[in-house]
Amino acid sequence: MDIKKYTDEAVELLECLIAKPSISRDEALAADVMEQQMKAWGLNPQRFGNNIAAWEDLDNSKPTLLLNAHIDTVKPVKTWTRDPFKPTLEGDRLYGLGANDCGGGLVSLLTVYRIVKNEAPLSSPEGDTNVLQQVMCPPRGTKGGLPFNLVFLASCEEEVSGQNGIALALPQLPPIDVAIVGEPTGMQPAIAEKGLMVIDATAHGKSGHAARNEGINAINEALDDLVWLRDYQFKRVSPLLGPVKMSVTVINSGTQHNVVPDRCDFIIDVRTNELYTNEEAFRIIDEHTRSTLKARSFRLSSSSIPADHPLVQRCVALGMTPFGSPTLSDQALMPFPSLKLGPGESARSHSADEYICISEIKQAIETYLKLVISN
Repeated sequence: MDIKKYTDEAVELLECLIAKPSISRDEALAADVMEQQMKAWGLNPQRFGNNIAAWEDLDNSKPTLLLNAHIDTVKPVKTWTRDPFKPTLEGDRLYGLGANDCGGGLVSLLTVYRIVKNEAPLSSPEGDTNVLQQVMCPPRGTKGGLPFNLVFLASCEEEVSGQNGIALALPQLPPIDVAIVGEPTGMQPAIAEKGLMVIDATAHGKSGHAARNEGINAINEALDDLVWLRDYQFKRVSPLLGPVKMSVTVINSGTQHNVVPDRCDFIIDVRTNELYTNEEAFRIIDEHTRSTLKARSFRLSSSSIPADHPLVQRCVALGMTPFGSPTLSDQALMPFPSLKLGPGESARSHSADEYICISEIKQAIETYLKLVISN
Protein backbone atom coordinates (compact mmCIF):
# COMPACT_ATOMS: atom_id res chain seq x y z
CA MET A 1 0.00 0.00 0.00
CA ASP A 2 1.09 3.59 -0.59
CA ILE A 3 1.33 5.07 2.91
CA LYS A 4 2.47 8.45 1.58
CA LYS A 5 -0.63 8.71 -0.61
CA TYR A 6 -2.89 7.80 2.30
CA THR A 7 -1.07 10.28 4.55
CA ASP A 8 -1.37 13.09 2.00
CA GLU A 9 -5.11 12.46 1.67
CA ALA A 10 -5.51 12.37 5.45
CA VAL A 11 -3.77 15.74 5.71
CA GLU A 12 -5.99 17.19 2.98
CA LEU A 13 -9.05 16.10 4.96
CA LEU A 14 -7.64 17.64 8.14
CA GLU A 15 -7.07 20.94 6.32
CA CYS A 16 -10.72 20.93 5.24
CA LEU A 17 -11.83 20.25 8.83
CA ILE A 18 -9.71 23.09 10.24
CA ALA A 19 -11.31 25.47 7.74
CA LYS A 20 -14.80 24.57 9.06
CA PRO A 21 -15.24 25.94 12.60
CA SER A 22 -16.45 23.12 14.84
CA ILE A 23 -16.72 24.55 18.35
CA SER A 24 -18.46 22.09 20.68
CA ARG A 25 -22.22 21.91 20.05
CA ASP A 26 -21.74 23.61 16.67
CA GLU A 27 -20.05 20.86 14.64
CA ALA A 28 -22.49 20.46 11.75
CA LEU A 29 -20.11 21.80 9.09
CA ALA A 30 -17.28 19.51 10.17
CA ALA A 31 -19.68 16.58 10.34
CA ASP A 32 -20.78 17.39 6.79
CA VAL A 33 -17.14 17.32 5.63
CA MET A 34 -16.54 13.96 7.31
CA GLU A 35 -19.72 12.45 5.90
CA GLN A 36 -19.08 13.67 2.35
CA GLN A 37 -15.44 12.53 2.33
CA MET A 38 -16.31 9.11 3.73
CA LYS A 39 -18.95 8.68 1.04
CA ALA A 40 -16.40 9.67 -1.60
CA TRP A 41 -14.11 6.96 -0.24
CA GLY A 42 -16.92 4.40 -0.33
CA LEU A 43 -17.09 3.96 3.45
CA ASN A 44 -20.92 4.09 3.91
CA PRO A 45 -21.10 6.55 6.82
CA GLN A 46 -24.03 6.67 9.21
CA ARG A 47 -24.93 9.90 10.97
CA PHE A 48 -26.34 10.31 14.47
CA GLY A 49 -26.72 14.05 15.05
CA ASN A 50 -23.21 15.32 14.35
CA ASN A 51 -21.59 11.97 15.12
CA ILE A 52 -20.38 10.08 12.04
CA ALA A 53 -19.89 6.30 12.19
CA ALA A 54 -19.09 3.49 9.79
CA TRP A 55 -19.09 -0.30 9.89
CA GLU A 56 -20.09 -3.12 7.58
CA ASP A 57 -20.12 -6.90 7.18
CA LEU A 58 -20.16 -7.61 10.91
CA ASP A 59 -19.55 -11.16 12.06
CA ASN A 60 -21.00 -11.83 15.51
CA SER A 61 -18.47 -14.60 16.08
CA LYS A 62 -15.62 -12.07 16.11
CA PRO A 63 -14.59 -9.34 18.56
CA THR A 64 -15.18 -5.73 17.57
CA LEU A 65 -12.67 -2.88 17.77
CA LEU A 66 -13.85 0.74 17.88
CA LEU A 67 -11.64 3.48 16.43
CA ASN A 68 -12.80 6.78 17.94
CA ALA A 69 -11.78 10.44 17.85
CA HIS A 70 -13.72 13.69 18.10
CA ILE A 71 -14.45 16.45 15.59
CA ASP A 72 -15.23 19.32 17.97
CA THR A 73 -12.80 21.90 19.31
CA VAL A 74 -12.61 24.39 22.13
CA LYS A 75 -12.95 28.09 21.36
CA PRO A 76 -9.67 29.65 20.15
CA VAL A 77 -7.77 31.63 22.77
CA LYS A 78 -7.03 35.28 22.05
CA THR A 79 -3.27 34.82 21.79
CA TRP A 80 -3.32 33.03 18.41
CA THR A 81 -0.84 34.71 16.02
CA ARG A 82 -2.43 32.99 13.00
CA ASP A 83 -6.02 32.62 11.85
CA PRO A 84 -7.09 29.50 13.83
CA PHE A 85 -9.50 28.51 11.06
CA LYS A 86 -6.99 28.82 8.24
CA PRO A 87 -4.87 25.66 7.84
CA THR A 88 -1.25 26.76 7.52
CA LEU A 89 1.50 24.34 6.54
CA GLU A 90 5.01 25.40 7.57
CA GLY A 91 7.60 22.70 6.99
CA ASP A 92 6.42 19.58 8.79
CA ARG A 93 3.85 21.46 10.89
CA LEU A 94 0.19 21.99 10.08
CA TYR A 95 -1.23 24.84 12.18
CA GLY A 96 -4.93 25.28 12.91
CA LEU A 97 -7.51 24.93 15.67
CA GLY A 98 -8.12 21.25 16.34
CA ALA A 99 -5.08 20.07 14.37
CA ASN A 100 -3.59 18.43 17.46
CA ASP A 101 -6.77 17.90 19.53
CA CYS A 102 -7.71 15.81 17.96
CA GLY A 103 -7.71 16.20 14.19
CA GLY A 104 -4.48 14.27 13.75
CA GLY A 105 -5.86 11.25 15.54
CA LEU A 106 -9.20 11.57 13.77
CA VAL A 107 -7.84 11.46 10.22
CA SER A 108 -5.24 8.82 11.11
CA LEU A 109 -7.84 6.43 12.54
CA LEU A 110 -10.18 7.04 9.61
CA THR A 111 -7.30 6.26 7.26
CA VAL A 112 -6.64 2.98 9.08
CA TYR A 113 -10.33 2.08 8.80
CA ARG A 114 -10.15 2.91 5.11
CA ILE A 115 -7.01 0.82 4.56
CA VAL A 116 -8.42 -2.18 6.42
CA LYS A 117 -11.60 -2.05 4.36
CA ASN A 118 -9.79 -1.58 1.05
CA GLU A 119 -6.49 -3.38 1.31
CA ALA A 120 -6.29 -5.72 4.32
CA PRO A 121 -5.97 -9.44 3.51
CA LEU A 122 -9.19 -11.42 3.61
CA SER A 123 -7.67 -14.02 5.91
CA SER A 124 -4.81 -14.13 8.37
CA PRO A 125 -1.59 -15.87 7.34
CA GLU A 126 -0.97 -19.32 8.77
CA GLY A 127 0.07 -18.99 12.39
CA ASP A 128 -0.64 -15.23 12.57
CA THR A 129 -1.80 -14.20 16.04
CA ASN A 130 -3.68 -10.93 15.86
CA VAL A 131 -4.29 -9.00 19.06
CA LEU A 132 -8.01 -8.72 18.33
CA GLN A 133 -8.28 -12.50 18.33
CA GLN A 134 -7.14 -12.43 21.95
CA VAL A 135 -9.56 -9.77 23.16
CA MET A 136 -12.33 -12.17 24.11
CA CYS A 137 -11.83 -14.90 26.66
CA PRO A 138 -12.19 -17.50 25.37
CA PRO A 139 -11.46 -16.16 21.84
CA ARG A 140 -14.31 -16.26 19.40
CA GLY A 141 -14.05 -17.99 16.04
CA THR A 142 -12.19 -16.32 13.20
CA LYS A 143 -13.09 -18.42 10.19
CA GLY A 144 -12.93 -16.40 6.97
CA GLY A 145 -12.16 -12.72 6.55
CA LEU A 146 -10.32 -10.54 9.04
CA PRO A 147 -10.19 -11.85 12.61
CA PHE A 148 -12.11 -8.84 13.95
CA ASN A 149 -14.89 -6.39 13.20
CA LEU A 150 -13.95 -2.75 12.85
CA VAL A 151 -16.14 0.25 13.71
CA PHE A 152 -15.16 3.89 13.19
CA LEU A 153 -16.75 6.78 15.08
CA ALA A 154 -16.09 10.51 14.77
CA SER A 155 -17.87 11.91 17.82
CA CYS A 156 -18.95 15.45 18.64
CA GLU A 157 -19.29 17.44 21.90
CA GLU A 158 -16.27 15.70 23.44
CA GLU A 159 -14.81 18.91 24.81
CA VAL A 160 -17.98 19.55 26.84
CA SER A 161 -18.98 15.91 27.49
CA GLY A 162 -22.29 16.80 25.89
CA GLN A 163 -25.35 14.57 25.81
CA ASN A 164 -25.45 14.72 21.99
CA GLY A 165 -21.91 13.40 21.57
CA ILE A 166 -20.67 9.88 22.15
CA ALA A 167 -23.46 9.29 24.69
CA LEU A 168 -25.93 9.64 21.81
CA ALA A 169 -23.87 7.59 19.36
CA LEU A 170 -22.83 4.56 21.41
CA PRO A 171 -26.30 3.01 21.69
CA GLN A 172 -26.54 3.11 17.89
CA LEU A 173 -23.31 1.16 17.36
CA PRO A 174 -22.80 -2.61 17.31
CA PRO A 175 -21.55 -4.15 20.59
CA ILE A 176 -17.95 -3.06 21.16
CA ASP A 177 -15.26 -5.17 22.85
CA VAL A 178 -12.38 -2.69 23.02
CA ALA A 179 -11.59 0.81 21.73
CA ILE A 180 -8.69 2.98 20.67
CA VAL A 181 -9.33 6.68 21.33
CA GLY A 182 -7.18 8.93 19.14
CA GLU A 183 -6.35 11.67 21.66
CA PRO A 184 -2.84 13.21 21.39
CA THR A 185 -0.55 11.02 23.52
CA GLY A 186 2.68 11.08 21.52
CA MET A 187 1.65 7.62 20.28
CA GLN A 188 2.14 6.14 23.75
CA PRO A 189 -0.80 4.23 25.28
CA ALA A 190 -2.66 6.02 28.07
CA ILE A 191 -4.18 3.06 29.89
CA ALA A 192 -5.86 5.14 32.59
CA GLU A 193 -7.25 8.64 32.78
CA LYS A 194 -8.54 10.78 35.59
CA GLY A 195 -12.23 11.45 35.99
CA LEU A 196 -13.82 14.89 36.28
CA MET A 197 -16.35 16.27 38.70
CA VAL A 198 -17.33 19.93 38.72
CA ILE A 199 -18.87 21.19 41.97
CA ASP A 200 -20.78 24.45 42.40
CA ALA A 201 -20.30 25.74 45.94
CA THR A 202 -21.98 28.57 47.82
CA ALA A 203 -20.98 30.10 51.14
CA HIS A 204 -23.80 32.05 52.81
CA GLY A 205 -23.61 35.23 54.86
CA LYS A 206 -25.80 38.24 55.70
CA SER A 207 -25.67 41.55 53.90
CA GLY A 208 -24.94 44.79 55.73
CA HIS A 209 -23.25 48.16 55.43
CA ALA A 210 -19.47 47.82 55.09
CA ALA A 211 -18.91 50.94 57.20
CA ARG A 212 -20.61 49.45 60.26
CA ASN A 213 -19.99 46.28 62.23
CA GLU A 214 -22.99 44.42 60.84
CA GLY A 215 -23.77 41.58 58.53
CA ILE A 216 -21.87 38.33 57.97
CA ASN A 217 -19.33 38.42 55.17
CA ALA A 218 -19.85 35.40 52.92
CA ILE A 219 -16.28 35.70 51.63
CA ASN A 220 -14.98 35.18 55.16
CA GLU A 221 -17.38 32.24 55.54
CA ALA A 222 -15.82 30.67 52.44
CA LEU A 223 -12.20 31.11 53.57
CA ASP A 224 -11.94 28.00 55.73
CA ASP A 225 -13.38 25.88 52.93
CA LEU A 226 -10.99 27.37 50.38
CA VAL A 227 -8.01 26.63 52.62
CA TRP A 228 -9.19 23.06 53.22
CA LEU A 229 -9.68 22.51 49.49
CA ARG A 230 -6.16 23.80 48.88
CA ASP A 231 -4.49 21.65 51.53
CA TYR A 232 -6.42 18.39 51.76
CA GLN A 233 -4.71 15.26 50.44
CA PHE A 234 -6.82 12.24 49.49
CA LYS A 235 -5.27 9.14 51.05
CA ARG A 236 -5.41 6.70 48.14
CA VAL A 237 -2.78 7.49 45.50
CA SER A 238 -2.82 5.73 42.13
CA PRO A 239 0.45 4.32 40.77
CA LEU A 240 -0.60 5.50 37.29
CA LEU A 241 -2.65 8.61 37.96
CA GLY A 242 -1.28 9.92 41.23
CA PRO A 243 -3.54 11.61 43.82
CA VAL A 244 -6.98 13.11 43.40
CA LYS A 245 -6.53 16.77 42.47
CA MET A 246 -8.84 19.61 43.57
CA SER A 247 -8.69 23.17 42.25
CA VAL A 248 -10.94 26.16 42.95
CA THR A 249 -11.10 27.76 39.53
CA VAL A 250 -13.79 30.49 39.75
CA ILE A 251 -14.93 32.75 42.61
CA ASN A 252 -17.70 35.35 42.49
CA SER A 253 -19.03 37.49 45.32
CA GLY A 254 -20.27 40.94 46.14
CA THR A 255 -22.28 43.64 44.39
CA GLN A 256 -20.44 46.85 45.32
CA HIS A 257 -17.67 48.09 47.59
CA ASN A 258 -19.79 49.23 50.52
CA VAL A 259 -22.10 46.22 50.85
CA VAL A 260 -21.09 43.20 52.91
CA PRO A 261 -21.70 40.25 50.54
CA ASP A 262 -24.28 37.72 51.64
CA ARG A 263 -23.19 35.09 49.13
CA CYS A 264 -19.89 33.77 47.78
CA ASP A 265 -20.07 31.34 44.86
CA PHE A 266 -17.10 29.29 43.71
CA ILE A 267 -16.42 26.35 41.43
CA ILE A 268 -14.33 23.32 42.36
CA ASP A 269 -12.65 21.25 39.64
CA VAL A 270 -12.03 17.71 40.95
CA ARG A 271 -9.93 15.17 39.05
CA THR A 272 -10.45 11.72 40.54
CA ASN A 273 -8.19 8.71 40.14
CA GLU A 274 -9.49 5.16 39.68
CA LEU A 275 -9.34 4.53 43.45
CA TYR A 276 -12.25 6.90 44.18
CA THR A 277 -15.64 7.16 42.58
CA ASN A 278 -16.87 10.68 42.00
CA GLU A 279 -19.65 10.03 44.51
CA GLU A 280 -17.16 9.02 47.22
CA ALA A 281 -14.94 12.03 46.56
CA PHE A 282 -18.00 14.31 46.77
CA ARG A 283 -19.01 12.84 50.14
CA ILE A 284 -15.54 13.46 51.56
CA ILE A 285 -15.52 17.08 50.33
CA ASP A 286 -19.05 17.69 51.61
CA GLU A 287 -18.21 16.32 55.06
CA HIS A 288 -15.26 18.69 55.46
CA THR A 289 -16.77 21.94 54.17
CA ARG A 290 -19.51 24.28 55.40
CA SER A 291 -20.54 25.66 52.03
CA THR A 292 -23.51 24.27 50.14
CA LEU A 293 -22.22 21.94 47.43
CA LYS A 294 -23.84 20.57 44.29
CA ALA A 295 -22.06 18.35 41.78
CA ARG A 296 -23.02 19.04 38.19
CA SER A 297 -22.61 15.36 37.35
CA PHE A 298 -21.09 12.13 38.64
CA ARG A 299 -20.97 10.51 35.18
CA LEU A 300 -17.38 11.34 34.19
CA SER A 301 -15.53 8.75 36.25
CA SER A 302 -11.91 7.74 36.02
CA SER A 303 -11.42 4.96 33.47
CA SER A 304 -8.74 2.37 32.82
CA ILE A 305 -7.87 -0.79 30.93
CA PRO A 306 -5.98 -3.64 32.65
CA ALA A 307 -2.24 -3.59 32.04
CA ASP A 308 -2.41 -7.26 31.02
CA HIS A 309 -5.12 -6.67 28.40
CA PRO A 310 -3.98 -8.06 25.01
CA LEU A 311 -4.25 -4.65 23.37
CA VAL A 312 -1.99 -3.10 26.01
CA GLN A 313 0.44 -5.99 25.76
CA ARG A 314 0.52 -5.55 21.98
CA CYS A 315 1.48 -1.89 22.51
CA VAL A 316 4.26 -2.95 24.85
CA ALA A 317 5.52 -5.54 22.35
CA LEU A 318 5.78 -2.72 19.80
CA GLY A 319 8.01 -0.72 22.14
CA MET A 320 5.40 1.62 23.64
CA THR A 321 5.25 2.64 27.30
CA PRO A 322 1.84 2.68 29.07
CA PHE A 323 1.10 5.70 31.27
CA GLY A 324 -1.72 7.45 33.12
CA SER A 325 -3.31 10.57 31.65
CA PRO A 326 -4.54 13.54 33.74
CA THR A 327 -6.94 14.70 31.01
CA LEU A 328 -10.49 13.54 30.34
CA SER A 329 -11.81 12.16 27.05
CA ASP A 330 -14.79 10.28 25.62
CA GLN A 331 -13.14 7.23 27.16
CA ALA A 332 -14.90 8.19 30.42
CA LEU A 333 -18.26 7.32 28.83
CA MET A 334 -17.24 3.98 27.33
CA PRO A 335 -18.62 0.92 29.16
CA PHE A 336 -15.95 -1.34 27.62
CA PRO A 337 -12.12 -1.45 27.82
CA SER A 338 -10.35 1.34 25.98
CA LEU A 339 -7.07 3.21 25.79
CA LYS A 340 -5.95 6.55 24.41
CA LEU A 341 -3.35 6.46 21.66
CA GLY A 342 -2.85 9.20 19.14
CA PRO A 343 -0.42 11.54 17.34
CA GLY A 344 0.52 14.91 18.74
CA GLU A 345 1.15 16.04 22.30
CA SER A 346 -1.40 16.86 24.98
CA ALA A 347 0.53 20.02 25.94
CA ARG A 348 -0.33 21.56 22.54
CA SER A 349 -4.07 21.13 23.09
CA HIS A 350 -6.21 24.19 23.91
CA SER A 351 -3.23 26.46 23.28
CA ALA A 352 -2.50 29.25 20.83
CA ASP A 353 -0.97 28.27 17.48
CA GLU A 354 -1.90 24.61 17.90
CA TYR A 355 -0.27 22.30 15.37
CA ILE A 356 0.26 18.69 14.34
CA CYS A 357 3.27 17.36 12.43
CA ILE A 358 2.68 15.60 9.12
CA SER A 359 5.33 13.07 10.16
CA GLU A 360 3.29 12.36 13.31
CA ILE A 361 0.22 11.53 11.22
CA LYS A 362 2.25 9.21 9.01
CA GLN A 363 3.77 7.50 12.03
CA ALA A 364 0.32 7.13 13.62
CA ILE A 365 -1.12 5.43 10.54
CA GLU A 366 1.82 3.02 10.41
CA THR A 367 1.66 2.29 14.15
CA TYR A 368 -2.09 1.72 14.21
CA LEU A 369 -1.74 -0.72 11.31
CA LYS A 370 1.00 -2.64 13.12
CA LEU A 371 -1.12 -2.69 16.26
CA VAL A 372 -4.30 -4.12 14.81
CA ILE A 373 -3.18 -6.07 11.74
CA SER A 374 0.50 -7.00 11.64
CA ASN A 375 2.05 -9.77 13.64
